[in-house]
Amino acid sequence: MSDRCLTEAAGLVPPTTAVDLFQMKPSDSLHLHREAVRHAVERNQACNPRIFGSVLHGDDTADSDIDILIDPIPGKTSLVSLVRMRREIEQILSVRVDIQTPLSLHEKFRAVVLREALPV
Repeated sequence: MSDRCLTEAAGLVPPTTAVDLFQMKPSDSLHLHREAVRHAVERNQACNPRIFGSVLHGDDTADSDIDILIDPIPGKTSLVSLVRMRREIEQILSVRVDIQTPLSLHEKFRAVVLREALPV
C-alpha cells in the first residue's frame, strides 16, 4: 500500500500533492488566459464571449466548470465549431467548459443570463 493509502486508511489527512497545489478555480484560470479564450472563440467562427454562472457570481470552486455564452455567426458557426471551441478552451483553462448560445439557454432563465453575462 502507498503512503497516501495508508494515511487515508488511518483516517489522517494526506499530504498535499503537486496536483493539489496547482488546481485552480475556473475564475483564476480565466483571469490568466482571457485573451487566449477570446482568440479561441474567434478562431472557431463565433464572437462576443461572455461569462455567466458560478464564475460570474464568485461561487466557483476548483471542481466547477466555466459557463461561456457566445454569439454564433450566421452561416459560419456549426456544431463542429462549437465542439472544437469547447475542447480548445478546456485545454487553455484546464477546466471543464460549457458553451452556450442565447438560443440554447432554457427560456426560463435566458433573460437573466443575457442581462447578467459579462465579457470575457
